[in-house]
Amino acid sequence: MDVAAYPSLKDRVVFVTGGASGIGASFVEHFAAQGCRVAFVDLQQEAGDALAAQVGGWFRRCDVTDAAALQAAIGDAAAELGPVTVLINNVANDTRHAAADLTPDAWRKALAVNLDPALIASVAVYPMMKAAGGGAIVNVSSINALWGPAGMSAYVAAKGAINSLSKGLAREWGPDRIRVNALSPGWVVTERQLELWLTPQAEAAWADQVALKDRILPQDIARAALFLASDESRMMTGQNLVVDAGRV
Repeated sequence: MDVAAYPSLKDRVVFVTGGASGIGASFVEHFAAQGCRVAFVDLQQEAGDALAAQVGGWFRRCDVTDAAALQAAIGDAAAELGPVTVLINNVANDTRHAAADLTPDAWRKALAVNLDPALIASVAVYPMMKAAGGGAIVNVSSINALWGPAGMSAYVAAKGAINSLSKGLAREWGPDRIRVNALSPGWVVTERQLELWLTPQAEAAWADQVALKDRILPQDIARAALFLASDESRMMTGQNLVVDAGRV
């Protein structure tokens, strides 16, 4: 399918966390195709280097649970590309776990990757966006926050917090024309999902629960993010845009 062009995105500086693979890589590709200057971080050095070379983007290997490293990456990207006016808080880890087995340390580590970077990155770009006269933050959540499946309680809790954080920041930063929205994908078919969880049986069960029977692909989520980041959604903030084929 052809992708809509958003003239308002051209030349904007976009920062993506977890951008080397899966949905994150699709964010990077789609924003680059709109003429944006795209910076992204990830732990996957080889994949990140290859994608940066492909799209002409800025990449740094970064552990987003290290707040100082994430802040430094955002600052360095802005120094090279210009002030960040679009932030995609994408990074996450949806590894399954039994709630009864969660130690305090495991709980803290889950939130450190699934929740904390969204606030840290948002606070880091806030002064840039305010000085620029506005910006757009897209926090990637999940429909799991809405229906709460078993086997991933820390991830579900973090994504629920992402939704609430989006509303809180939207209200607080609205006077600065900074829009903050959540984006909640359904079960997106990525290589990780295919390798670990998306068996034919699981996919058939999913198909029974949705209205649209086609697979949700990374580009479906990226195209929704383009809209949320563009001026076409200029009066939309504090919302949760669900892209799940009609699951919830």
